[in-house]
Amino acid sequence: MGRESVSVTFARLGLPGHEIPVLRARGRTYDLRAVTNDIDGVFLSSDGLARSEDAWERGLLDELENVEGVRVAAPIARPGKVVCVGLNYRDHAEETGAALPHEPVVFLKDPDTVVGPFDTVLVPRGSVKTDYEVELGVVIGRVGRYLADEEEAAGCIAGYTVSHDVSEREFQLERGGQWDKGKSCETFNPLGPLLVPASAVPDPQALTLTLDVNGERRQTGSTADMIFGVHHIVWYLSQFLVLRPGDLINTGTPAGVALGRPGEPYLRAGDVVELEVGGLGVARQVVAQA
Repeated sequence: MGRESVSVTFARLGLPGHEIPVLRARGRTYDLRAVTNDIDGVFLSSDGLARSEDAWERGLLDELENVEGVRVAAPIARPGKVVCVGLNYRDHAEETGAALPHEPVVFLKDPDTVVGPFDTVLVPRGSVKTDYEVELGVVIGRVGRYLADEEEAAGCIAGYTVSHDVSEREFQLERGGQWDKGKSCETFNPLGPLLVPASAVPDPQALTLTLDVNGERRQTGSTADMIFGVHHIVWYLSQFLVLRPGDLINTGTPAGVALGRPGEPYLRAGDVVELEVGGLGVARQVVAQA
């Protein structure tokens, strides 16, 4: 069983507060608690992904049976911070009427927004413009502080995942112009289902992104169309803040959001959102009223 021939991914299963870390390979699920209590910053910074894969190859992990009905949690424990890049796709900037940025547009999102990929998304009380955004999520595995270049930045990435940057546009743009306020409502960052090691993603700028609402395709894009690529984003952010293992970076969304589609309804209770990033898995959330 060689690493070259087997795709190994990571996940967390269980009810909130009771999640267990798992490794998935060859269609099977293995208990990672022999290696770590959780998929968190300490685990990632100590080469936990490689150590876990080695333990699996040596037959040291117990297989878990009957996991099909178990809740899938976010693939990383609560991140220390969620850093987001806005207006990072040309078509998305154009559809919102914004000028193309000369540097990444950066904002922070409350880490408490992170929930599982199949958990319910809540429309906040008083909201009339809750919007959807499929994004490539980048998980940091090593401290990034004043990184020298994009090559060094690439070495700080543990892996990639599917991220849903849910946004309330009125809160974000019309009530004080505070992006964080429109991005940090409860359940506003479903994440997962998988953490795919960076070593298994040869080119993060060659991934497709799609999002459907009630079976209708709303977003189709490619990370090739990013204004600022993944490695540049990690390098850039490290010049202003310290990136730490377990942190999450949301890298922007392509065109098709409700904000850029006049007359298109925003998310309402009962809607079903399905999103995918090529090779990283599919997520699905039902929308409810808070």
